Amino acid sequence: MTASPRLYVFVRAPMLGAVKRRLAADIGEVAALRFYRDATDRLLRRLGRDRRWDTVLAVTPDRAADGASPWAPGFARVGQGGGDLGARMGRILAADPAAPVAIVGSDIPDLAPRHVSAAFAALRGADLAFGPAADGGYWLVGRRPGLPTRGLFENIRWSSPHALADTSANVPPGRRIALLDMLEDVDDGEGYARWRLRRNARRGVR
Repeated sequence: MTASPRLYVFVRAPMLGAVKRRLAADIGEVAALRFYRDATDRLLRRLGRDRRWDTVLAVTPDRAADGASPWAPGFARVGQGGGDLGARMGRILAADPAAPVAIVGSDIPDLAPRHVSAAFAALRGADLAFGPAADGGYWLVGRRPGLPTRGLFENIRWSSPHALADTSANVPPGRRIALLDMLEDVDDGEGYARWRLRRNARRGVR
């Protein structure tokens, strides 16, 4: 029997100088931390209470998964473990083998429940799902129940325009891939400025 879909949100303990370093280089550490905390809080409010899936915080460093939480209460927390981003994502994807599993970051301001719902719907017919990011990376990776993903994240040029292409190249022949809507994560000052324009447009701010 297939278990309930499981959504893992990758979060980093919100400490000055430890989050959004590329963004901090453009807008300053205090502003970058403020953005990260606000973006994470808003994303968890949007996604975390949706009963169509179970939301778990995958936390780094691991010690932040225990004790007092800087995030909204009520979420299960697990450590991401060591290694680079690929090693940590591979470890999480290997958990809960009976469930459809998806991973998202916490710095995607436009990510909405409909995007996550679309990912889990796609995994009913596909082996893997990717949410392409505007910078060539991806804001979501998901796998169907029971799918082995060993080797999926080997030799990936992270933080580059090639991340999604490199990951796709590791998918064995015959596996079915679903691509979702393109979204933008906020990694630098230009992305931050575009996000502010979109936010202000929605608010009717000139």
